[in-house]
Amino acid sequence: MNPEIRHDWSQDEVLALLDLPFNDLLYRAQETHRAHFDPNRVQVSTLLSIKTGACPEDCGYCSQSAHHETTLERERLLPLEEVLAAARAAKEQGATRFCMGAAWRNPTDRNLETVAEMVRGVKALGMETCVTLGMLDREQAQRLKAAGLDYYNHNLDTSPEFYGEVITTRTYQERLDTLDHVREAGLNVCSGGILGMGESRRDRASMLCQLANLPSHPESVPINLLVQVEGTPLYGVEKLDPLEFVRTIATARIMMPASYVRLSAGRQEMSDEMQVLCFFAGANSLFYGDRLLTTDNAETDRDLQLFRRLGLRMEQHVQTEKPPQGRACHRV
Repeated sequence: MNPEIRHDWSQDEVLALLDLPFNDLLYRAQETHRAHFDPNRVQVSTLLSIKTGACPEDCGYCSQSAHHETTLERERLLPLEEVLAAARAAKEQGATRFCMGAAWRNPTDRNLETVAEMVRGVKALGMETCVTLGMLDREQAQRLKAAGLDYYNHNLDTSPEFYGEVITTRTYQERLDTLDHVREAGLNVCSGGILGMGESRRDRASMLCQLANLPSHPESVPINLLVQVEGTPLYGVEKLDPLEFVRTIATARIMMPASYVRLSAGRQEMSDEMQVLCFFAGANSLFYGDRLLTTDNAETDRDLQLFRRLGLRMEQHVQTEKPPQGRACHRV
């Protein structure tokens, strides 16, 4: 096994990984995982929607889009104390990172300062901070860094080739530009995608290429399984084979060996056995708590029971430094 971190993957190479016999693929992923991480430790984050609904984007999967007829009610930006109360509760339940999401195309300067106050408040609790606010320009990314933000989430969602089937109000290049601004500001990058939107295996390979061939690998790579919401264009799309999801997790681990690979949306519909295979394939982070923005998540008690059954330990420390982008390194 070559533990070298690469940024020159081709789609054909990634497809060759995805096409491997299942046992061989998981074996390679587990070898890679053990070269960089404690295989029995998992990082836990909690996600809160701080501003819900009325988003001007038309993302085909999203219940918060103003373009779609869903039952979601629009909510204003949450007050600071309510956000801090949620962060304290998350910390008490074992989360080390608190993520805040707002349904904006891009934040206004006034809203950005409010979010900066939230970041400072959560940091004072001794937690890592992450926000997802839509597109950022260079100055906005620098302001969030100055406020103490650790991570910025901005998913690529899917491949450049399939992207237009899902979103028309924001270009793929605009997503890449935001990631450039975040990285240049010295923030950790959280970026991944959504599986099960009707994309092909080649699309999944292309998305992983985009992520792994960035100038530096995202420190966190969330892999979401589509949560179908009635009233959105993707409601009723054919569901993804669970083993194809596991294959994608394993391939992400091989391609981005020093990144945290996170199980994100869709865990409520995953069996314990499917999640176990994802952990074996190299997933070592997850969103914790009964709610992810506007959709249900696996219950906390269920997660704790699964951790005990598997002998998994939750990370207890806060790691905010960027991981080395060189050869094999062990991080816990």
